Order: sequence, then C-alpha cells, then structure tokens
Amino acid sequence: MNLQLLIRRIFLICYDICAVVAASVLAILVRFDFKPESVPDIYVEKLWDILGISVLLTIIVFAVFRLYSSLWSYAGTTEMLYIMSACVVASVVNMLLIIICHRGPDYPLPRSFYLLYALFLMCFTVFGRYSYRGLRFLRNRLNGNRENERNVLIIGAGSAGSALIKEIQSSQYVNKRIVGVIDDDPAKQGTFIHGIKVIGTRDNIIELAETLAVDEIMIALPSATAKQIQAIVNICKETGCELKRLPGIYQLVNGDVSISKLKDVDENDLLGREPVRVNIESIMDYVSGKTILITGGGGSIGSELCRQVAQHHPKLLVVVDIYENNAYSIQQELIQKYPDLNLVVLIASVRNTKRMDDIFRIYRPDIVYHAAAHKHVPLMEACPNEAVKNNVLGTWKVVQAADKYQVKRFVMISTDKAVNPTNIMGATKRVCEMLIQTYNNRSQTEFVAVRFGNVLGSNGSVIPLFKKQIANGGPVTVTHPDIIRYFMTIPEAVSLVLQAGAYAKGGEIFVLDMGEPVKILDLARNLIQLSGHKPDVDIPIVFTGLRPGEKLYEEMLMEEEGLQNTENQLIHIGKPLDFDEDKFMAQLEELKEYVVTEPDDIREHIRQLVPTYVINSDVEDMK
Repeated sequence: MNLQLLIRRIFLICYDICAVVAASVLAILVRFDFKPESVPDIYVEKLWDILGISVLLTIIVFAVFRLYSSLWSYAGTTEMLYIMSACVVASVVNMLLIIICHRGPDYPLPRSFYLLYALFLMCFTVFGRYSYRGLRFLRNRLNGNRENERNVLIIGAGSAGSALIKEIQSSQYVNKRIVGVIDDDPAKQGTFIHGIKVIGTRDNIIELAETLAVDEIMIALPSATAKQIQAIVNICKETGCELKRLPGIYQLVNGDVSISKLKDVDENDLLGREPVRVNIESIMDYVSGKTILITGGGGSIGSELCRQVAQHHPKLLVVVDIYENNAYSIQQELIQKYPDLNLVVLIASVRNTKRMDDIFRIYRPDIVYHAAAHKHVPLMEACPNEAVKNNVLGTWKVVQAADKYQVKRFVMISTDKAVNPTNIMGATKRVCEMLIQTYNNRSQTEFVAVRFGNVLGSNGSVIPLFKKQIANGGPVTVTHPDIIRYFMTIPEAVSLVLQAGAYAKGGEIFVLDMGEPVKILDLARNLIQLSGHKPDVDIPIVFTGLRPGEKLYEEMLMEEEGLQNTENQLIHIGKPLDFDEDKFMAQLEELKEYVVTEPDDIREHIRQLVPTYVINSDVEDMK
C-alpha cells in the first residue's frame, strides 16, 4: 500500500476515535444542559464500559461504507450519502450495544442521548472529511498567481457547469477565476452555484464580457444541438474572448467532466448543423465478412475508410499506400483499436501494373475503395503530367486489376472539381469517372464513383493552414473575398461513401449533399475570433488572389446530368453522360504513351477527353 495513503487512513481512524468519544460526551452533556455535576454516575460508568467496543464497531461500519478509501479532496454528493448512512448505522449499532450490555430495571441511557449522539457523530465526520476540501480551496486561492489569473465566464448552469466550477475551484493547476455563470433559464437568474452567481442570459454575454474583463468563455452545454451551439458561438465570438466547450453529453453520463476534457471551439461548430447519420446496418451487411482493399489507405479519406470498415468486421482489410509513414500510422492505430482485425498493410504504387496485379491475385478482394490520388490543386497545376500519370493511369491500372480478378464492386473517390473542371486535378478526376463508367459496361465488376466537396481537416485543406497562421500571429491568407466552398467532416463523408457503395448497382456517379456552402472569408474571421483575436486588428486578413485553376465556387453536377434520389436524402445519383466509349478508350491509349514523354501541352490532350475542361490561359507549365 502507498505510504501516503496508509498515513492518511491512520489519521482518519484516529480522528474518528476522537469523534466517537467527543460525540458521546457532548450528547450526554447536552442532555443535562452542559452541567457535568447533574450527570448520574451510572450513565458515566455505562458510557465508559462500552466506549472501547463502540469505537471498534464504528470504525468497522465506516470501513464498510468506504469512509477510509474515498478521495475526499473531490468528495461530492455520493460521499455525503455514504457519511450519513454510515453515521446512522453506527449510531444504531451503538444503541443496540448499550441496550444489550445494560443490566437493571431503568433505562441504560436517556432516550435523547441516541439522537444527539448520531447528530454529533455526523457533524464531526462531515467536518473531518470536508474540511480538507475547504483548506485545499483556500490554499489554491492564496497560492494562485493572481497576476496571470484568467477571468472565466461559464455558459450553462446545469450539471456540466456545476462540475466545471468545482473542477476549477478545487484544482491547484488551474489559474482561473470564475466571474459568473450565464443561463437562459429565468428560474436560475440570481441563484448561486458553488458560490458563483448566475448573472444573466445569452443576451448579456457581450456586455458582461467587457464589464468583467473576461478572458475566456467556457460553454458547458454538452446536450445542446449544433444549431444551439452555433447561435451561442456567434454571440461569444463578438467578445474577442477565447472559447472552449465540453464535447458532448457522454462526458456527463460517464461523470467525466473536467478541465482536461474541454476543447477549443473548432470549425465543426461553425457549420451549424447536426452530424450526418447513416444506416449502419446497410453498411454492416455490405462490408461484413468481405475482403476489402483500400488504395491510398494512409491518406485523410483512405485512413478514415480503414477505421470505419474495421468497425464492421471485414474478413480481411488490405491497406495499400505509397507513403510508408502514413501506412505505418494507420497500421498501428488499427492494431491497437481492433486487435482481432485481419489486417494487411502494403507499400505499393497504383502506377505499377505488375504490383497491382500481384496484390489483386494474392488477396482477391471483394470490394475496392480507390482513394489513391494526387488532390492538391496548385501543386498539380505546376505538375500536370504527374496528375495524369497518378490519377488517370494509376486508376486505370487498379481498374484493370479489379476487372481481371472479378472484384464484386469498385468504388472510386471523386471530387466536385470534376464538374466543368478549371484545373488539371479536376479534369483528371473527370477522366477517371468516364473510365469507371466505361468499364462498368464491359466488366462483371460493378464500378461506381462517389463525388463530394471539401472535407474539414483533410491534408492540404484550408482549416489547418488558417490555424497555423493564427498561431503565428497572422496574416491569414484568403484567395478571394467571395470564394465559397462546401464542407463536410471526414467521418461524415466516409460514412456516406460506404453507404453509397452499399446502394451501388454499377455505373452510378453518387453525389453527396454537402449542405449549405460556407464563405471562406467568414470561416477565416470566425476562426480568428474564436481564437480570442479580432480580425484585421490583432490578426490581419490578406487576399492573395485565386490560385491557378481555382474557382470561386464548386459545382456538384453538370447541367446535363440528372439527379435521382436514394434512400438516404444526402446521397444522390447523377445520370451517366453519354459519350463514345470506343473513342474514349483509344484516346486513353494515346494519352498513356504520350504523357511519359513529359510533354508541355498535356492539358490540351486532356481537353480532348473532357470537353468541359476550361484551361486557364494564364497558367504556365512548370515541369
């Protein structure tokens, strides 16, 4: 046993011995109006006779009720109930002991003694256990660094807010001072939580933040909806205070509410909508017991595909990636989280025909998710030949292997940039969609594509860049004041990809509903404000101009594509466009031979395959 714990228990036992003696003496003295000479000798002798046994039995009862094993520095309602129950039981045991040991016709002790004894014992026990919390609180207040102390305003006077206040007040490592609590419930106005007053509603946040010199606002509303959080965040960001919030209601269910569980209000909160829900059962039936192969499995989308597929008990999960660090990272994560998962991780390039053929021949996948691709628009504009070789030819080689080894279903990850593309990356993805449609008409494999927009937090996305720029003091760079984008979180997008694959019959281009578009300038301003800064005052915003191949907005469908609904309202099917497949394949063969010569005009050749591709005349090829 830990020496410190042993010393603490010995101290508590010694204290309880004194408490039993003191409670007994006080109870008899109160009964006789604090006049010791009025106490009959028989009562004194009776108390003295049973005192030793009473102390022993009380300690045993207290031990049964865990009064020597609780962590009293964090004691709460549960521990108080333990104390009350233990004292009542100990008092009843003491009363029975006195009655059993009594000899004579008169009462062994006055009847009021038992009630008074129980009351005093409870008071002494509560004082002994909870006084440490009070002393600890005073010590933290006195020893705190008042100069660097941050004023905190808490939003939410419920259970989470109460737990958060207790945590801040009791922790010696948190240098914060709670200046008030905000809650919209009229019944709570003017009330106190652990000594902190509820001082207003959300309408008072901006005024109170200035009046009370608030540095930090903590949102303790774990059960609030995304729209409710967004409404509060929109108010709070006007204060210029740093914002943090509790992640979710499960923290309350687990009793896991603490400072360490607070997180910064992030870009997900700014979307202001509920997370996308999918029919898990349809995914389970589709993936469970199958051999699944994921190309680009170490990337942002690919790794999340691995995580979600692993949850649904595949027969075998084969992860393929060219970048060994990413492959190793997702391998270790899956091994730790899913020790029973049958997992194979391979380093391979989708450009290598023989390597792809060998992988498909050995593992014979039932379903393939093709996420391997070059996706960074400006980099691909600078290196268009690489975009063609990796995205088009790489996809073609994986498609050929899937066809040869009769894969049941092939799902390619596409992009909204494939619609009326203005950059080489989007154009290559459109070629891949056409390739998928062509092979679906010529193969037993069901080939489909899933098209969606930007995903929050993915490699190369704007959000990590903004956060880094803010952390460095700015400026935050936005390409154009009017640029807008559709956003979805990575888990949302991948769950819809999985469900779209379950709906597939072959040849479809599934289009995910990305919700309302978000103005990038607004996103930048909001992130600056949520970081506790003022846009264009503390952190400047600089417009750098549209990058090569970049649009002001992205489209999800071409005008000539129809739109069909599925069982999930967030997944739609674009009607395949008609084109001359034989001519397309012949052009693809020519492209395969031409691109390896590292030509300067590869964009013109891609436009022959994708007539909707608009080439930026200002782009200069950088080899």
